[in-house]
Amino acid sequence: MTSILICTFRNLPSTSKWALRFSVRPLSGSSQLRAAPATQTKSKKTLAKPNIRNIVVVDGVRIPFLHSGTSYKDLMPHDLARAALTGLLHRTSVPKEVVDHLVFGTVIQEVKTSNIAKEAALGAGFSEKIPAHTVSMACISSNQAMTTGVGLIASGQCDVVVAGGVELMSDIPIRHSRKMRKMMLDLNKAKTMGQRLALISKFRLNFLAPELPAVAEFSTGETMGHSADRMAAAFAVSRLEQDEYALRSHSLAKKAQDEGLLSDVVPFKVPGKDTVTKDNGVRPSSLEQMAKLKPAFIKPYGTVTAANSSFLTDGASAVLIMAEEKALAMGYKPKAYMRDFLYVSQDPKDQLLLGPAYATPKVLEKAGLTMNDIDAFEFHEAFASQILSNFKAMDSDWFAQNYMGRKTKVGLPPLEKFNTWGGSLSLGHPFGATGCRLVMTAANRLQRNGGQYGLVAACAAGGQGHAMIVEAYPK
Repeated sequence: MTSILICTFRNLPSTSKWALRFSVRPLSGSSQLRAAPATQTKSKKTLAKPNIRNIVVVDGVRIPFLHSGTSYKDLMPHDLARAALTGLLHRTSVPKEVVDHLVFGTVIQEVKTSNIAKEAALGAGFSEKIPAHTVSMACISSNQAMTTGVGLIASGQCDVVVAGGVELMSDIPIRHSRKMRKMMLDLNKAKTMGQRLALISKFRLNFLAPELPAVAEFSTGETMGHSADRMAAAFAVSRLEQDEYALRSHSLAKKAQDEGLLSDVVPFKVPGKDTVTKDNGVRPSSLEQMAKLKPAFIKPYGTVTAANSSFLTDGASAVLIMAEEKALAMGYKPKAYMRDFLYVSQDPKDQLLLGPAYATPKVLEKAGLTMNDIDAFEFHEAFASQILSNFKAMDSDWFAQNYMGRKTKVGLPPLEKFNTWGGSLSLGHPFGATGCRLVMTAANRLQRNGGQYGLVAACAAGGQGHAMIVEAYPK
């Protein structure tokens, strides 16, 4: 293992000093993941605050998350978002006219529907008089949509907000090169044939080379996969540990599917095709099969592969958020309270995917809770290496003291409470839609298992992260 890490570091671009130091202080990932959890101290208090409105998530849905290039490939993003909204309306029977505002998150925008929230709302039959806007914050875009809705309700601007997110990776916008775009714009402005011919004479074949969007950091030029590989090396996360965790995600997701636990999924009749009823990325394999895959990003010594990474996904989600008094007046039984939340941001070069490690202790302190109070953890799984590296950071006094300004570590989430119905590695990760899935899964787990508090956390491009506490609504 040591020799592999040394070779890896030699081939990794600009491994940071903090990461290198941490890598020679490895934590035993396997022993940590198998360690018995601390005894849970069940909290009886509520996180309601005086003179602040209680805000609840009444319910939420998502259409099945599918591998890009499959059943949704001929649709547009607003088609998926409209399907999620229609599913939410059917699930909740909420009258369209009581909705005060709609907010949707998305990452790679379709230029024809730049404000996809509005287009989807109109397509789902909402009045043109209802405001709607779109937000983008990379993989936490629908988290931002939800918390924007929380802010609108908390400030008294609204009583009822629909928030959601969508991503269609099957049809991403591909642009002409900048030189070609400039020529086409100039040609449109040219007034005489002479001016047009002069511009055309400057054309070169390389103008036709397209610009493809990349899942990469603009500021660093590095893809997330490369960052995940560097993080795995920095935190001494082995290939076997990553494959074991990915297999766990797929196995738990398959079990949840088979037992009907993924109740947020609503069927979607794809125009011209069959009705889609479940996520198609859930594929439990074996460690032997996973071990045969070659590194996907850093070759030949990388440890991140297609099997231990989330895949490009199409999908959409939506949740109904209300002031508690409004929900009760309308006869609803909410799923959960949406309590404290926050966003964090770190260096995107060295700490791109560590948002959960930074956000978790902060949101717990803000809410006056500890790790032992949490009954359901729902973390976004971008890569197995990302989850395991966050675990090691959260369970390290050294990391807490040197990089988080904390005296002690926050601790490791017990696996029996962590992503027990699968996660993004298996269920899929439509960039703009995952946040709503996390919140609804946490709420549904609490309702089913009798817990009180859930903690949702996710990383995002730009070194950003999000965490939120949800509290089960009393039965």
